[in-house]
Amino acid sequence: MRSYILTGLLVCASYTVLPAQENGDKIRLSGSVQSDMLLPQKDDKTGATKSSGDFLTNTYVELNATSKHVDAGLRFEYLKHPLPGFENDFKGWGVPYFYVKGRYKEAELTLGSFYEQFGSGFILRTYEERSLGIDNSMLGARLQYKPLKGVSLKVLSGKQRRYWHWNHAQVSGGDVELNLEEWFKALKDKTYITLGASFVNKHEGDEDVMADATHRLRLPRNVNAFDVRARLQNGAFSLLAEYAFKSQDPSFDNGYIYRNGYVAMLSGSYSKRGMSLLLQAKRSVNMAYRSTRSISGTSSFINHLPPFTMEHSYALAALYPYATQPGGEWAYQAAWGYNLPRHTTLGGKYGTNLKLNFSHVHGVRRNEKGGKGTDGYGSPFWAWGPSTYYQDIYLQMEKRLSKSFKLNLMYMNQLYNKTIVEGEGGMIRSNIFIADAKYKLAPKTTLRTELQYISSKDDDRNWLFGLAELSLAPSWMFTVSDMYNSGNTHIHYYQGLVTYLKRAHRLQIGYGRTRSGYNCSGGVCRYIPASKGFTVSYNYNF
Repeated sequence: MRSYILTGLLVCASYTVLPAQENGDKIRLSGSVQSDMLLPQKDDKTGATKSSGDFLTNTYVELNATSKHVDAGLRFEYLKHPLPGFENDFKGWGVPYFYVKGRYKEAELTLGSFYEQFGSGFILRTYEERSLGIDNSMLGARLQYKPLKGVSLKVLSGKQRRYWHWNHAQVSGGDVELNLEEWFKALKDKTYITLGASFVNKHEGDEDVMADATHRLRLPRNVNAFDVRARLQNGAFSLLAEYAFKSQDPSFDNGYIYRNGYVAMLSGSYSKRGMSLLLQAKRSVNMAYRSTRSISGTSSFINHLPPFTMEHSYALAALYPYATQPGGEWAYQAAWGYNLPRHTTLGGKYGTNLKLNFSHVHGVRRNEKGGKGTDGYGSPFWAWGPSTYYQDIYLQMEKRLSKSFKLNLMYMNQLYNKTIVEGEGGMIRSNIFIADAKYKLAPKTTLRTELQYISSKDDDRNWLFGLAELSLAPSWMFTVSDMYNSGNTHIHYYQGLVTYLKRAHRLQIGYGRTRSGYNCSGGVCRYIPASKGFTVSYNYNF
C-alpha cells in the first residue's frame, strides 16, 4: 500500500507541470483535512476499554488539482491507531485513493480510483462513508461519453477496494441513459422522461466450498446483473419504476444457494408549494452482490439497497436504526408534508409545518427447497413472510411562536425486530417523544435545547435525553448533553463539546461517554463499541 504514496505523488507532480507547459491552463488546487482523535479512558460502567492504546485517530488528507482538460488527485489516510469500531482490518496507513481524469469534448476518461452509481444503485453503487468505515471505491478505468444529444454512456472495469487491499474479482459494467425531452420539442420544459439500462459483471476465481463431506460446489466464475428503469416527471408529479436481476451467485450471505436474485421498486411523488407527498414500495430477494463471495459484514458490496426508512438525527429516534436485509424484504414508505398558511386559525401568525411518515419493512415468504448447493427456496411475489422487520410512524410539527422562538415537536411509534437486524433480542416496541426549542437571545446568540424520551417495556426499556447548545455566531458553539437509561442499566452517557469555526477551519474539543450500538447510514450499519475520554476533531477545506 505504501508504494502508492509514491505513485500518487508522481501522478500529481507530472500533472502540475504538463498542462501548464502544453496548454497554458490555469491549475486550481483544492483539498481537505479531517482528523478525529480520542484519548480513551477505561470505564467499567459502560464497558469502554483502552485496549487499542492511549491515542487513537482517523485522519484523512485530500489533494485535488483541476484544469480545463485534466484533473488529478489523491487521498492519504492514517489509521495506524484507529478509533473504536475501526480496529482490525482498518488498521494501517497509505494512499488507497488516487486518480487522473482527462476530458475532451463529450468524453471523460478516469484512470485510477473512482466512485460510481448506476440508477438507484441496485446493481452498482460505490461510495465512501467515513462514519461507517465504508470505502468500496473501484481501482481501474471508467469512460463517460455523450455521443448524441440526450444520450449518456458509461463503461467501467476495475477491482474493488476492501480496507487496505483490493479484492481479486474483476468488476465490469456499462450504463446508458436516454433523456427523451432532449429529442422532442413538445416535451421540453414541460415533461421529462428518462430511460436507463445497466449491466454489471463480476468475474471471480474458483475456490473450495464443500456442499457436504464429499461434494464440492461448482461455483460460477461470472455473475451478471441487469437493471432497467424509467422516470417520468411532469410538473409537480414524478414517477420512478426500476427492476434489477442478478444471476446465480452462491455466497456466504445466502448460504451458498443457486437462486437468482431480483429487486423491484415503484416510487411516486408530488410536490408543490406548501405540500409534498411520497409513496414508494420495494421488494427484494437474494440481492447481496459482493466482489468476494466468502466475505461477511459491511465491506465489498458492489450494490446498494435503500432502506425506505427515515434517517433520524435525534439521538433517541435513531437509537434503533434499521439495516436493509439483502436476503429479502418488502419495504413501504409514505411521507407527507404540509405547510399551514400564515395568519390562519391553525397556521398562526408565522405558519406551521407538519410532517407525517410511515415506514414498514416485512420479510418475504420462503418456501424452503434445500440448503447449500440447491436453489434454496421459492418466494411468491406478493406473499409476505411471518415477521415484521421494522415499522415506524411519526408526526412532526415545526412552529415559530415568535420572531425569536421556534418549537419542533415529534412523536414516533416504532417496532424494531432486533433478532432480524442484530441476531438476537426479539421485537422492541417503543413510543418516542421529542421537543426541540430554539431561542434567539441576541442577533448573534442562539440557544437550542432538546428533551427526548423513550417509553418501552423491551430491551433496555426507558431512556431520557437532554441537550443544550449555545451558539455565539460566527465562531463559537458550546454543547452539553446526557442520555440516561432509566429502565435497566441506569447509566448516564454524558457529553460536553466546544466548537470553534474560523473561515475554512473547524475545531471541536469534547469529553464524555459514547454508548455501544449501531451507527447507520442509508440502511448500512456498523457496530461501534462503548468509549469514554477526550475527543478532538479538526476539519479544514481549501
